[in-house]
Amino acid sequence: MSTVQSASLFQISPSSGGHGLSLSESAARRLAELGAVEGHPVLLRVAVDGGGCSGFQYRFELVEAADPDDIRISADGQAALVDPVSLPFLKGSEIAFVDDLAGAQFVVRNPNAASSCGCGVSFSI
Repeated sequence: MSTVQSASLFQISPSSGGHGLSLSESAARRLAELGAVEGHPVLLRVAVDGGGCSGFQYRFELVEAADPDDIRISADGQAALVDPVSLPFLKGSEIAFVDDLAGAQFVVRNPNAASSCGCGVSFSI
């Protein structure tokens, strides 16, 4: 009789900060601009939902407060939030803001994504 042990694909230790997530300077700058327009600080909630053309899709939302179990990623006085369910899919990712010919948007540069769609909103692992 043989036994097979497999390591979990997603091993995260949020309490020790082992998520490796980062918020780019461009994303922090854009959050500061949005907060100035709104007249109060805003936080960027980043989540992963099932769906999209590649299996998973990113969801971005501006919020005023964090949920108790959110993981906070900060840079230059600004912050993004990730819920514990989405965290394993985002491990090691950078949250950035790009403004190019395709449009201006927050993006996730995800090293875990095996493929993504042309718009960059959905991905597969």
